[in-house]
Amino acid sequence: MTIPFMTLEPRDDASALRAAIDRVISRGWFVLGPELEAFEEEFARASGAAHAIGVGNGTDAIALILRALDIGPGDEVITTPLSAAFSALAIMMAGATPIFADVDPDRLTIDPSAVEAAITPRTRAILPVHLYGQPADLAQLGAIARRHSLALVEDACQAHLATSDGRPVGSVGVAGAFSFYPTKNLGALGDGGAIVTSDDGLATRLRSLRNGGQSDRYHHPEFGVNSRLDELQAAVLRVRLARLPAWTARRRALAARYRAGLAGGPVTVPAEFDAGHVYHLFPILTPHRQSFMAHLKERGIGALIHYPIPICRQPGIATNRRDGCPVADRVCDEVCSLPLHPHLSDDDADRVVAAVRQWQPSSTLSA
Repeated sequence: MTIPFMTLEPRDDASALRAAIDRVISRGWFVLGPELEAFEEEFARASGAAHAIGVGNGTDAIALILRALDIGPGDEVITTPLSAAFSALAIMMAGATPIFADVDPDRLTIDPSAVEAAITPRTRAILPVHLYGQPADLAQLGAIARRHSLALVEDACQAHLATSDGRPVGSVGVAGAFSFYPTKNLGALGDGGAIVTSDDGLATRLRSLRNGGQSDRYHHPEFGVNSRLDELQAAVLRVRLARLPAWTARRRALAARYRAGLAGGPVTVPAEFDAGHVYHLFPILTPHRQSFMAHLKERGIGALIHYPIPICRQPGIATNRRDGCPVADRVCDEVCSLPLHPHLSDDDADRVVAAVRQWQPSSTLSA
């Protein structure tokens, strides 16, 4: 590919990353040490929350929040069918049942009206996903949660530094979950995750749960897990967190360039509903996806599908929606992500736009 979908090797941060890694190695402290404490303070401040708790990955972050809220067997959590399956798997890890409410056809995040229709006496929480970096409709979802006395737990794994009506995502609900998987806007050099919350009691319990349920060394008053963000990854993330505002601004500038260039073109570009969108991905929609992606590949442009199968249709997910969610079904058949990352040049973005506009869907016969 002459324009790959993305590359993960360090660029402008390479020397700073090496220095951070060397610092950790020379200190000889690798788990629950000063790098994690410093990163948690810095990430909490950046996320508009009182606390950040580093954990092993974003999936654990969601599952631990639910457990800390005493949500488990017999309980239901309403979530979206359009996301990586790990959102629903985390609900199942906590022992609860994921209930799928369809997505808004324009915003592509969970539809608040579908959420309200899915509430039952067993519902305990709503788990919206801020998909592709676009905040879900937290104003309406928060109102529904308050009206029905439900916990609002935010899956912000694709939305670092995003805001919803000016408020940082993750800080609107009772807690927010973040992933630092290498492809994320804030990515580690391996797996990693964090939880943010301004609830002091919840933060205390989460710190215990991530560390085997310990109250102090070798005392385990409750069943916990081993899910801790290690010192090496925390040091890496500290370097990259400092660069994240500039990287986010670059993502937004590239997205604006795409939007301007693709206006009136042969594909549908989902609308931006909030200026706080951070463009983890730049999705487009076309009912002729197969030929569209072949067209891009012929021109050396990488593209990926996020996501090809609604979660409610995954055989490994416990769900009551085998019939599917019709909007999510359609989106999963049509969605395709174009290259967008902070190191993409304006020239390469313009080449992508030109290639998209050269495509003629009327000449295709199948999706």
